[in-house]
Parts: sequence; C-alpha cells; structure tokens
Amino acid sequence: MIRVFAGVVLAIMTMAQASWASQNPDQNVGIQASRVSESSPGDRSALPPPPKGTSTVEGGTIRSVDPVRDQLILSVYGAKPMKILYDERTQVYRDGVKAPVSDLRAHDHASVETMLDGSQIFALSIHMLSQAPEGEARGQVVGYDAGARVLTVMSPLSQQPIRLHVPAGTSVVGVGQLKVSSPSAGLQDLVKGTLVSVRFDSSNNGRGVARQISILAIPGSSFVFTGNVVSIDLAANRLVMVDPKDDQSYSIVFDRGRFPLSRDLRVGTRVTVTANFDGANYVATAAKII
Repeated sequence: MIRVFAGVVLAIMTMAQASWASQNPDQNVGIQASRVSESSPGDRSALPPPPKGTSTVEGGTIRSVDPVRDQLILSVYGAKPMKILYDERTQVYRDGVKAPVSDLRAHDHASVETMLDGSQIFALSIHMLSQAPEGEARGQVVGYDAGARVLTVMSPLSQQPIRLHVPAGTSVVGVGQLKVSSPSAGLQDLVKGTLVSVRFDSSNNGRGVARQISILAIPGSSFVFTGNVVSIDLAANRLVMVDPKDDQSYSIVFDRGRFPLSRDLRVGTRVTVTANFDGANYVATAAKII
C-alpha cells in the first residue's frame, strides 16, 4: 500500500513540473541558459593575462597530453622531457593554421613558445608541425667539449642540462653590446658561465644539433645599461631594470657601501649602470641616477 501511495505522489509531482514548464517557457529557457553560461569552459574573461617576460622556444615531440590537468609532456631534443601547462590563453596552430586546444595529440612534432609563470612552465603558443621543428635554448654554458663538439647548456626552463652537437661551420656570433666589444666572438668563448642563446634542430637519430649560437655575455665582459628600475631588494643588494635598447630585463647586484645613491632608488627611477658579468651575476661597478 505504501509503494502504491509513493508511486501516485511521484506521478503527481512529475505532472506538476511538466505543467509548470509548459506554462513558463521563458523562465525555463532562462534557467537552462544560466546553467550553460556557468559551465562554459571557454570564457577567457575569467582568466588572468598571460605571463610577461622573455619567452623561449622549445622544439620536440609531444609525448602525452592531459586535458584534465591542462598539461602536456614535451620530449625536448638534447634534454629530458618537460612538463608544460596550457589553457584557453594558449594559441594553437597546426602547420600554420589556427586549431583548437583539443587538437593537441601525442606524437606530434611541436614548437612551443614557453615562459615561466611562477615556478611552472606555461605555453604561450603551440605550433604542431609535419616536419621536425627548430628549438631555442637560452641559458648558461656548463661546458664545451671541443673534441666531441658537444655543447652543454643549463636553461632556467629545464631541470636538466641540454646537450647539443655543434657541427663544423656552425654560426657563432656575439649580440647586443657584446657584438661591439667582442666582434670576433667564437667557439673559444664557450667557457663555463657564458650566457648563450642557441637555435637547434634534431638529427635523424633524435640528437639536438646546434645551427646558430648567439653569445650574450662572457665572464669578465663589461656592459652599460640605461633604463628604469622595475624592482629593488635592498636586503639582497639587487635591482632589476629594463633597458629599452633591447627591451630586456637585467638583474644587477651592487654594494651599498660603494653606492650610497642606492637609498634613493625607487621603482621607476631611471638609472645608468655599468656592470661586469662574473659568470653568475651582473655586478655594478658604477651607477648614476639620470
């Protein structure tokens, strides 16, 4: 008897809901639209702006894609696999044609423009390619084996050093201020601590091969930077400034005892700093507020 009564109640409730929906179609549609809007994953207005700074291009093969965690694993030539995050802000292309993020597939060749977002690596853009892509490594030389012609570079985006074969005839050039001060930059400058940017691709056996090496700073070289202070840490005796000549940021350490003007430095202050690169830091030797 109880089961019969429950069935009657359920039937009455179902009929009442159907009757209300037919009499109030606008309200019903509004509720459904609201639910769709709340669950829509493509609303970019809720996302923060992409991280800013110097980007690096990583070339390799997509090893796996996890659409739940919005991350992929990229097998980088000459280095260990790298975990890279992506989201709706990431621009995705297949052979130059815009593609949805859902088009990411394992085993695709890819060239990924990456940037540090806190401690994570974020993909600004992903170019899936039919041919093996070119990559770019920016970091410090760990060592160069002239006999084996192997260059080892530690990039801030990789937890492991990148090893690249340097074939005979590879272009090695100084760039920026170093181009003026050391016009004859070459393989002899690939000493430990040298800052470099290397363009490379993959050989048939999957080994990274350097195609162009740009030398940014050699230990002992001197630089003059002019620009605005974007951050300052007096406890660490370090400031970061952006030089508009190349639109790059430089972290510079200084001795407050030698530079009393450091107490007048503020974010936005325009300064000229002469600094020596010691293989680890740019160390200020002269500074002037302008």
